[in-house]
Amino acid sequence: MTTDPWGEIIGQDDAVATLRRAAASPGTSAMTHAWLITGPPGSGRSNLAFAFATALLSPAGTIDERVAIQVAARTHPDLVVLATEGVTIKIDAARDAVQRASLSPASSRHRVVVVEDADRMVERTSNTLLKALEEPPEDTVWILCAPGESDLLPTIRSRVRTVSLGVPDADAVARLLVERDGVDPGLAAQVAREAQSHIGMARRLATNDEARSRRAETLDLALRVQTAGHAVLAAARFIEIAGADAEALGADQDAAERDQALRQMGIAPGGTVPPQLRRQLRELESLQKERAKRGLRDGVDRILVDLLSLFRDILLTQLGVAHELVNAAQQQRIEEAARGRRPEDTLAVLDAIQVTRERIEANVPALLALEALLVVVAAPDAR
Repeated sequence: MTTDPWGEIIGQDDAVATLRRAAASPGTSAMTHAWLITGPPGSGRSNLAFAFATALLSPAGTIDERVAIQVAARTHPDLVVLATEGVTIKIDAARDAVQRASLSPASSRHRVVVVEDADRMVERTSNTLLKALEEPPEDTVWILCAPGESDLLPTIRSRVRTVSLGVPDADAVARLLVERDGVDPGLAAQVAREAQSHIGMARRLATNDEARSRRAETLDLALRVQTAGHAVLAAARFIEIAGADAEALGADQDAAERDQALRQMGIAPGGTVPPQLRRQLRELESLQKERAKRGLRDGVDRILVDLLSLFRDILLTQLGVAHELVNAAQQQRIEEAARGRRPEDTLAVLDAIQVTRERIEANVPALLALEALLVVVAAPDAR
């Protein structure tokens, strides 16, 4: 891995410059005790937060290789990470982070708390963090990540300094895939567009044939929906695709967490877990199940994002301004779909996709929400 985590951040030069200057200038106006990094999914919020954490935990003005490795593994003694394993961040996890944040640094200049997905805190959990942000220990730095400032309570927003990220350029994402991961340049350019510059998703599409196949099937299903019956069948298949995607993402992480837990217990691979330690494994399995529930919802949302890109391409084609399609590999079928419906029908689909995302976030069953969406997708004269 690189020993310079700043090098992993692309297309965010102003934000990187701000945080590098802050890390190198403790005790000045460039530095403050609480930060909020905002930006759309895939813009690199978490990567930037952990790059900043690495700089804060290293000697001033440098990146220490050992610190970089520890932060990447989330094992640095002065790093506290508050993340969600489920739909929301649990209040007990927030209380634990606040308690750990109050301790003095063990080996570094700072104790750093990174809150990933801070937008997934309910009000009661946010209030748990509020006092820690109001009266922080002198050496503690909080770094919150969220899509936008409006996703946090006003009382939280007023106590942080915001650094905003934009969507990276697709060409820059493609170059990163080529240089860092050895991806073929043609494939890198294709997946960077299809992922709409979401760095993590672009890498996954570039390096995982099954992920690319699932995405291609998603678009194919949507383009073949012509009747309400098709809509019902396609919605059920979308749920299966989302589940397979979530399972693929979670399987390796679950196995690694279990192996790590067993090692910490001193149990050899394949060894028997003593009864007195089984409760710890059950708690880990419970957390993993919560994460799987969120993973399914996230998988459905990825499908909806792909559908947004597809119908955006159809609309631009209908309007005669489709200079560069997100889904260029499907250009012929997109042109056929554009001829088969009116622009206002396509706009109705785009609106329905956004409504579907909101419904699912409000806990409407995903299958029902997708069925309603795909009825709108069906050709108007066939409904």
